[in-house]
Amino acid sequence: MTISIGNDHAGTDYKKAVVKHLEAKGHTVNNYGTNSNDSVDYPDFVHPVAKDVENKTVDFGIIICGSGNGANMTANKHQGVRSALCWTKEIVSLARQHNNANILSIPARFTAEQQAIEMVDTFLNTSFEGGRHEKRVEKIPVTQS
Repeated sequence: MTISIGNDHAGTDYKKAVVKHLEAKGHTVNNYGTNSNDSVDYPDFVHPVAKDVENKTVDFGIIICGSGNGANMTANKHQGVRSALCWTKEIVSLARQHNNANILSIPARFTAEQQAIEMVDTFLNTSFEGGRHEKRVEKIPVTQS
């Protein structure tokens, strides 16, 4: 799989651990995140991830910031992106199964690093159920009237 990842200063350590974990599993990772703990603006590092997902040049995206909210809001401005803010594996599973999430937003200040890695594995290994959920997901984009 090819995965794009982006983070702000609050997510640097988590991003490094996630990238190492993904690469050890043989995944290709596009790293758009900062490698520093110096304050930065999360949209600068989230938009490239969302563009990759929007353009379907990657399989999934992962974004990490302090609360996960700013990164999630930014990613969801892109067409075709369904970014899910998750803080447990159970929420991650439902985001994939029911919402066909294609970006995982991780709140670094509200999860443990090992928990974040487990959430990433759950995200990548859970399939969309389709069926009754498909018509709901199809209604997410705003259409012009």
